[in-house]
Amino acid sequence: MSSSATYREAGVDTAAGDLAVELMKSAVSATHGPQVQGGFGGFAGLFDVSYLTRFRKPLLATSTDGVGTKVAIAQAIDKHDSIGQDLVGMVVDDIVVVGATPLFMTDYIACGKVVPERIADIVRGIAEACSATGTALVGGETAEHPGLIAEDEYDVAGAATGAVEADAVLGAHLVKDGDAVIALASSGLHSNGYSLVRHILAQQKISYTDTSAELGGVVGEVLLEPTRLYTKPMLDVMAAAPGALHSLSHVTGGGIAANLARVLPAGSWVEVDRSTWSPSPVFRVLSDMAGTPLEASEGTWNLGIGFFAVVDAAQAASVISLCESAGIPSWQVGEVHTGTRDFTGFEQGAKGVDGGAVRLVGTHAS
Repeated sequence: MSSSATYREAGVDTAAGDLAVELMKSAVSATHGPQVQGGFGGFAGLFDVSYLTRFRKPLLATSTDGVGTKVAIAQAIDKHDSIGQDLVGMVVDDIVVVGATPLFMTDYIACGKVVPERIADIVRGIAEACSATGTALVGGETAEHPGLIAEDEYDVAGAATGAVEADAVLGAHLVKDGDAVIALASSGLHSNGYSLVRHILAQQKISYTDTSAELGGVVGEVLLEPTRLYTKPMLDVMAAAPGALHSLSHVTGGGIAANLARVLPAGSWVEVDRSTWSPSPVFRVLSDMAGTPLEASEGTWNLGIGFFAVVDAAQAASVISLCESAGIPSWQVGEVHTGTRDFTGFEQGAKGVDGGAVRLVGTHAS
């Protein structure tokens, strides 16, 4: 007996992949400035970094991440145009934390079946967010994995590179006693804690296509609110108020206290005052559904704080004003202390960093 088989019969449609590339080409090319060399579709992206010769000691900053189980909600309601912004937020906003300017990014999409329009929606979202952060999208890969990933499922990941002058790196080494800790509002859940979200909704037998008066719309659409991007506003603050920023923290996995503690010097401590803000309805509704207080999710959800800036106290009002003018609600939540104290109840040592100590105190504003 003889048999024949084709790649298409095995579940991989290269023609669909080619169409997806054509559909995304315009959006990706729009992120390319004069530094991007070689055009679109090469085996490797080329980026001209000759401007780094103007640096005294340039350091490259790099970050990689994904979006997590938030993609399951996008798949459930067949809405894929915002996941790309979530990816850029998770990757590029980590680079600005050290004071670096993002240069370029690449993405990777693994799927069970290439649906060109779906892939194009995802990449269009990535490209638009790259443009908003001044990042060139220089390459990517879409991989079809039939038999490993279900036809309607996919996952996304990305990596980005930036540059910063060695003596301009932000971090715990700049933080001093009395510095002000400023919170920058999140747009919602961002891209963390969705395994808990999905568990809560499953227990309540709530579908992503249901409409919720408490959440203010279709459940899935509310939960897909895109991640707020902080890169450009932070770079603008650095330019407008040189030296004001001492360290920055991106509130992602691990929650509020753990992420702030990572960017504080060992021996220092901060008490974040809950009374300075009121978590938005999405957090309150989900906590009520779970039957737990808001405080129980402080290590999982951002609860309304997407980013922290530790700044010189004398310039705190100026930094808040600059953030507000960029459309990001911002406020002071505490200050840095270096005096000796008992750290019982404080978060320390997150992600293996020998940093400071943080705990949340008080009660959230209603």
